[in-house]
Amino acid sequence: MTKLQKMRSNPSPTRDTHRTQQWADSFVDYLQRECHLSANTVAAYRRDLIRFESWRGKRAVQDLQICDLSDYVSWLSAQQLAPASVARHLVTLKMYFKFLQLEGVLRDNLVELLGSQKLWQRIPEVLSPIQIQRFLKGPRPLENFYYRDRAVLEMLYATGCRVSEISNLRLEDLQLDQGYCKCTGKGNKQRMVPIGENAVATVRDFLEHQRPAMVGRRQDFVPWLFVSRTGRPLRREAIWELVKKYALLAGIPAGISPHTMRHSFATHLLAGGADLRHVQEMLGHASIATTQIYTHVDQTRLKQVHTEFHPRA
Repeated sequence: MTKLQKMRSNPSPTRDTHRTQQWADSFVDYLQRECHLSANTVAAYRRDLIRFESWRGKRAVQDLQICDLSDYVSWLSAQQLAPASVARHLVTLKMYFKFLQLEGVLRDNLVELLGSQKLWQRIPEVLSPIQIQRFLKGPRPLENFYYRDRAVLEMLYATGCRVSEISNLRLEDLQLDQGYCKCTGKGNKQRMVPIGENAVATVRDFLEHQRPAMVGRRQDFVPWLFVSRTGRPLRREAIWELVKKYALLAGIPAGISPHTMRHSFATHLLAGGADLRHVQEMLGHASIATTQIYTHVDQTRLKQVHTEFHPRA
């Protein structure tokens, strides 16, 4: 009998909070050790679970019915969460209930009866090529970390990598002479992504003119490409702040994020005639259906197709 099964055999109300925390901790450990999910995914699932426990209150998990779980989904929607966020909460809950079922805490996984949330896919926001040029020219030579910031922005747009992938890039991942870098994405899946000449040049400038001073004597012991002023890995939150800062300086809408650069990367490639499968591979998408959303973004490309092939265009 596992620890969770033993706790279930003693349903003392005074131990409910403690049991719930034990279940949550064991679930997170299960995600890390057995499901091998990334740290970012585990953190997201943990936040989802905290939200669920806040909604559940003093009601025992074993007493929840399908109508209660449906109410939870409605409650999530009422919190003005995006459809994708509601869907992820539902995935978290399914995995959590499955875990409790495997541990003998629950007999059935009622969340399976809720089905899957059908997402209305919002067309992602992208920057125009002109806006991208203004944005990439945001860092000025007088900036304290001009070389680093310029290289970070160029790499975001040149590779279409997620912000966590840029943050985790190591020196050994770079093949600047060949114009490639190795990215480690979701599920620790690795892929090779081309780097353009402009990005290669900015990275070389950073490696030559600024990074040595930032890491100091620890030059041989700091593996990350992009570092903070103290020589530590540049956190993804710091990259978010850089994007917001230089977007403001360039007069770009304040709502953009590092992911906007990823959206722009994919959209501009497709607008230039790139094959959808190649874009999928560079983005690291498991399914081409995820990549297809970008075919709906570039209106000029759609207009050209309509003009060329529609008999009454």
